[in-house]
Amino acid sequence: MKASPIASPAFDSRLVICLSLAVLHFTVAGAYVSDSSAIGKDINQYPPVYYCEQCLRREVEGASSVSGVGVLSDQDIDVIVTYSDMSGALRLRRVKMKDLSASWVLEHPSNVNHEQPKNLERVEDSVLSPEFRENDESQPGEVKVQYPYQSSMSPVKLTRQKMRQERRKLRTAELLSQDKEADEQIAVAAIERSENFDTTIKGKYSIWRRDFENPNSDSTLKLIRDQIIMAKAYANIAKSKNDSSLFDTLMMHSRRSQLAIGEASSDAELQPSALEQAKVMGRILSMAKDKLYDCPVVARKFRAMLQSTEGNVNGLKKKSAFLIQLAAKTVPKPLHCLPLQLAADYFLLGYHEREDRNKEKLEDPSLYHYAIFSDNVLATSVVVNSTALHAKEPKKHVFHVVTDKLNFAAMRMWFLLNPPPGATVQVENIDDFKWLNSSYCSVLRQLESARLKEYYFKANHPSSLALGADNLKYRNPKYLSMLNHLRFYLPEVYPKLDKILFLDDDIVVQKDLTPLWSVDLQGMVNGAVETCKESFHRFDKYLNFSNPMISENFSPHACGWAFGMNIFDLKEWKKRNITGIYHRWQDSNEDRTLWKLGTLPPGLITFYNLTYPLDRGWHVLGLGYDPALNQTEIENAAVIHYNGNYKPWLDLAISKYKSYWSKYVIFDNPYLQNCNIAGE
Repeated sequence: MKASPIASPAFDSRLVICLSLAVLHFTVAGAYVSDSSAIGKDINQYPPVYYCEQCLRREVEGASSVSGVGVLSDQDIDVIVTYSDMSGALRLRRVKMKDLSASWVLEHPSNVNHEQPKNLERVEDSVLSPEFRENDESQPGEVKVQYPYQSSMSPVKLTRQKMRQERRKLRTAELLSQDKEADEQIAVAAIERSENFDTTIKGKYSIWRRDFENPNSDSTLKLIRDQIIMAKAYANIAKSKNDSSLFDTLMMHSRRSQLAIGEASSDAELQPSALEQAKVMGRILSMAKDKLYDCPVVARKFRAMLQSTEGNVNGLKKKSAFLIQLAAKTVPKPLHCLPLQLAADYFLLGYHEREDRNKEKLEDPSLYHYAIFSDNVLATSVVVNSTALHAKEPKKHVFHVVTDKLNFAAMRMWFLLNPPPGATVQVENIDDFKWLNSSYCSVLRQLESARLKEYYFKANHPSSLALGADNLKYRNPKYLSMLNHLRFYLPEVYPKLDKILFLDDDIVVQKDLTPLWSVDLQGMVNGAVETCKESFHRFDKYLNFSNPMISENFSPHACGWAFGMNIFDLKEWKKRNITGIYHRWQDSNEDRTLWKLGTLPPGLITFYNLTYPLDRGWHVLGLGYDPALNQTEIENAAVIHYNGNYKPWLDLAISKYKSYWSKYVIFDNPYLQNCNIAGE
């Protein structure tokens, strides 16, 4: 009987190991499948990336290469990353999960609502399709896809935007640091360059601008003048100490230095010997200082010299004020010649027998009427010519010129020979107004006062001059001239007119003035441009508010306005009895305690709360005294006014303003040529 074979122990052991490995393999494989399925389900919750052929090709190749491979680690997962750069373009990258930094954020579908472009295909079979947004800027080797910028701002995008702003701030700080370093380098270079400058050069106010130094420097001239002052001070001290030799030496060199200066106003005008004389004077002063210098004595001497100089300056100011007024009010010889020539021909050639033309227009209220009161033929011609030249309809413009008896013939002769194109000009003699007499007019009655005559006609006496230049210009009898005060009698002079535009003879018209007749004065009598700026040109400048009559009736802060271009409503004037108000205040000021003389202060009082402010562009003042006016305002103004002493027909005129006036003068007129009135 055969015995059955018995299994060896070694075989049984091997069999058990094989069965265990088989079970373990299926367990691990099942776990892997279940894990892969779970991962796939979890990943499928995220939105897929958009179509990219190259990316899809690489994705398919990668999927085929990993089939049959064992357990995949998270670090080995390939990720297709999508994000938007600063320009809004979509960027794609393929990276390993292990290469991602902590700044990468996984977007969950519940937090982001994407608007996917319709022209892009979705990848359905991607192995991995989570969408990531990177905070870093684009790197080389990226695929750039143009993609519309998403309008919705998710928390992730806001975080990314904040981080981007922080990077910009860091970059800005870095650039500023670089700029600071560059500035420091420039400063170091400038310091090194400055060390090469010669700082011992005399007479140079700035060693940094040697290339642009003023050729008209006056440093040497100032040095010589200072030496003369020092020499006079030491000479007085030497004289007080009976040092006649040093006194004579100082005075001699002082005179030589004065001769060396001459009329020079800069170093370039000095004589060649001036610098040598300054050196000699310097040695003499050094010797005098060693011998005579005593600080308290020198200080007292300079104080005495200063007081003496101030007294001389004050005296010269008074004389200067008087001479300026004299030059401003004196008629130049050519302007005196012109009315004489015109008046002579007016009577010799029979023009005095001619009658005025267009008389029917003189009292037509539907036309544009102007009032000009002047005894200056040339100035009046400029006002009329400039106004008529800029008028759109010159035939509707009527000029009423009133002058005195002395200039009536010349004024009428001029406008008979030189009528403005289309416009009408009427010339009247103020002496023909018989109603204007001392019983009716306050100014004429005051002019008959002996005290007032003495005040005016002795104003040029040395005793009057010594009293000072305070309001010296108001002591000119012209300020009591009826041509100046006739503006307060406009309804009596032109009883049939409703509105009239008053013009001074020292103005120039640069635009059409007809719109002024359409201005609504809102029940006011006078339309004028206000002149107050901050605290300037207010009532307290013109009126005496220490007098109760003024302080109780007017505000010191009320805004002043200007005569020279004023539109008057004559109907409202008559209704409010403006002339009567003027008479009452003029009578109260016979002793000149309410205001200084002139026409503006009584005008401010008479038209108080009855003046409508016009736009400043209508009337620009100051061309007769202020050389610093705004040139643009002058050129854009409708009327420019040469108020002040520097009238455009005088040699005193401010040269840069004179051309605005002279271009309306007819210099080729034979009367002007005979009187040597020529343009510049």
